Amino acid sequence: MASRISAKHGLLGSKASLYHALHRNIPPGSLWVQRAASSATTDSQINEKYCLDLVRSRDYDGFLSSLLLPKEARRSSLAVRAFNVELAQVKDSVSQKTIGLMRMQFWKVAIEEIYRDDPPNQPVSAELWRAVRKHYLTKRWLLRIITEREKDLEDRAYRNLQELEAYSENTQSSLIYLLLECLGVKDVHADHAASHIGKAQGIVTSLRATPYHSSRRKVYLPMDICMLHGASQEDFIRGNREQNVRDVTYDIASQAHVHLQHARSFSNSVPAAATPAFLQTNGFHEAVASRPADRMTPFVTSSCCKETFDLRRSH
Repeated sequence: MASRISAKHGLLGSKASLYHALHRNIPPGSLWVQRAASSATTDSQINEKYCLDLVRSRDYDGFLSSLLLPKEARRSSLAVRAFNVELAQVKDSVSQKTIGLMRMQFWKVAIEEIYRDDPPNQPVSAELWRAVRKHYLTKRWLLRIITEREKDLEDRAYRNLQELEAYSENTQSSLIYLLLECLGVKDVHADHAASHIGKAQGIVTSLRATPYHSSRRKVYLPMDICMLHGASQEDFIRGNREQNVRDVTYDIASQAHVHLQHARSFSNSVPAAATPAFLQTNGFHEAVASRPADRMTPFVTSSCCKETFDLRRSH
């Protein structure tokens, strides 16, 4: 009898196991349920740690900001940021655009499966599914981030500042909208502030990433601003600190400052519960507001930031 139960349930391998199960009035099948529940808990913990470690290593500012969120939103925030990092690192981790498109397609399918309660067996997908179920996250924001990252695989500079702002709105602002949902905030004023903060963050991130990109002979700063001041891509690749490079940096940073000022105009209307979603603002506000125009340059230090391998795409 013991062997038959063992074959059926897969966990009772001896008469002693059956004996203890019967005399504790526990149906033998419930041991399988307990073991399965324990395994699910372990997997959940592994997935949570994976996302935490990923965000800590690739988006350090976002990691610190997430730690300051209320406990009920913290894990979901890290899941959303891990999703963003996964997409952000595609471009630099593939040798061919086709491979990058395949990975983006994986995430498009994954989002659809997450909303069908059938997430892929992948740590970030599993954690994102948990966040979606808990906070009813809007699918449109997730898909919009994927679509914009996919377009960014073209690997070209922004033609103008408006293109950079659109990219920032579709990636950074969408991320903040999701963080607001994790906090349970649905407020039009908070959304307006998030839109401007996301644009400012995207602009600042583009500037702060310039040394990294230049080291790889890439320049993504808006071409119209560079042409206006007579700054060539080679000027940035060589780490030039001449006045024309400073003027380009100042003009771009000034636009980020304008968006921050717009965001502040909503300060009296935004609910207090939304404030944690905007914590990263403190870091990049200093970057655009504390340096005189004649000292503006993206090449402030040899290592501009520790947050990530690619600041332009990782936030």
